[in-house]
Amino acid sequence: MNAPNADAELAFAVTEARAAELAAVPTLRFAVRVSDTTGVPIQSITLSTAIRIAPAKRRYSKRQAALLADLFGAPSRWVDTMRPLTWARVTTVVPAFTSEIVADLPVECGHDNELAVAKYFHAVRADEVPLQFLFSGTIFHTDRQGSLRTRRISWSSEAPFALPAEVWHDAVSGPHGHRWLRLSGDRFDALCAYRSRRGLTDWDAVVDALTAGEENGTAT
Repeated sequence: MNAPNADAELAFAVTEARAAELAAVPTLRFAVRVSDTTGVPIQSITLSTAIRIAPAKRRYSKRQAALLADLFGAPSRWVDTMRPLTWARVTTVVPAFTSEIVADLPVECGHDNELAVAKYFHAVRADEVPLQFLFSGTIFHTDRQGSLRTRRISWSSEAPFALPAEVWHDAVSGPHGHRWLRLSGDRFDALCAYRSRRGLTDWDAVVDALTAGEENGTAT
């Protein structure tokens, strides 16, 4: 039997991830199941979530290891260099519930290929990516007498999730498979001039022309 002044005790589980439709920026939506084991009415939760990639929790092919060298160095050094990669920190408000609720957690996907998380996903394209969700924040709930109480979420509250890498790639590529590169203003101006000189119709044609020239030893 619950004590009359029992405080809420929460448990978390991440159950699903999907690419958000019609988002202004590439976004994944994670479904987070929040359960209270005491049965007290929860008024709301100010939930802060830190999301990290846990790269040491899986194995890698030779091709993946070569692509990950920019992040972690040679595989022989990974025991020292392969540390968790911080992806995001998200704050959301979970509405009132009793016993259990599934909260929607939107997380932006950095599509700049210079970011560590983007480099990692570029290397791991078709496998599962081990994630760690670390939860903190404040619970607002009523006790058995109807008085409002607050409680901090336990520092040990966390949940693992195996994210299929293709879900991230679907989100950042969109329906047309587009990817983004960061360029300085001078480089962009030079590319624009190159495109104009060659009469090229789009940026894919610019890259095709440049890579073809490099392969033939005639890049200009």
